[in-house]
Amino acid sequence: MNKEFYRLLAEIAPQDRIMRDEPMYRHTTFRVGGPADFFVMPQTKEEVRDILSVCKGNGIPCSVIGNGSNLLVSDKGYRGVIVQLYKNMSGISVKGEQITAQAGALLSRIAARALEERLTGFEFAAGIPGTLGGACMMNAGAYGGEMKDILKEVLALTPEGGFCTLYDHELDMGYRSSVISKRGYIVLEAVIELQEGEEQAIRERMEELKQKRVSKQPLEYPSAGSTFKRPEGYFAGKLIEDTGLRGFSVGGAQVSEKHCGFVINKGDATAADIAKLMCEVSARVEEKFGVVLEPEVRRLGEF
Repeated sequence: MNKEFYRLLAEIAPQDRIMRDEPMYRHTTFRVGGPADFFVMPQTKEEVRDILSVCKGNGIPCSVIGNGSNLLVSDKGYRGVIVQLYKNMSGISVKGEQITAQAGALLSRIAARALEERLTGFEFAAGIPGTLGGACMMNAGAYGGEMKDILKEVLALTPEGGFCTLYDHELDMGYRSSVISKRGYIVLEAVIELQEGEEQAIRERMEELKQKRVSKQPLEYPSAGSTFKRPEGYFAGKLIEDTGLRGFSVGGAQVSEKHCGFVINKGDATAADIAKLMCEVSARVEEKFGVVLEPEVRRLGEF
């Protein structure tokens, strides 16, 4: 990509927030991925809008990510612009029982703030390794709680480049889906509504869920969390286990021996290893049970 395009980006965001040929393994929890042509970290909603606009106007591919916790980037990298909504857009504020946070705020940080303010209802999200933007888009949930239970409104950027506010009754949130993902909106900020609670009870519930995760999930290895969506009437991990794939490996990628719903990087996996393993697992499960496993992990780049 030419210097002229870099100049256009630099007119929107300062040069210290624009990186060229940035290795994506630094920005995904799988710890794999080749270089992105451009990696930009906007600080305001206007910067997000303008970056996407200049990409669209110049025919440059562009993808928006959070902290890379649900992402598999090709070993060849990404030919285009990665826009990261993370630490530079992670503000959190509290008013009464409502928490307003920017898209890049980690769910764990929001949960910690809720605990500090003695607000209950967000404990389920404390251990989900993602940002608020992604959680709103895919209706993140765990241990009986979902974003749709607490989400009041979302400020989003439309594909046409306008800002809009979506209220809870407009979000159409289902299992790992929402109107946000269906319409290609980008979450910029969201408001969640919780309830007053007792600090000790909130702390104990968070600790209880943490211990469940530690005992059942392979948190000691790089992964993207649950690799496949839950098929209706089944559990992906159980199907994979019953297909005899516990510990199944391709290169440095492995079906976790601790939880078959997780694909892990044993240390030297490539994105190609992970992608091949996922395809093989899906094919074998379909062959044995006639159930199609749909990836929960988003792919970027050429595979």
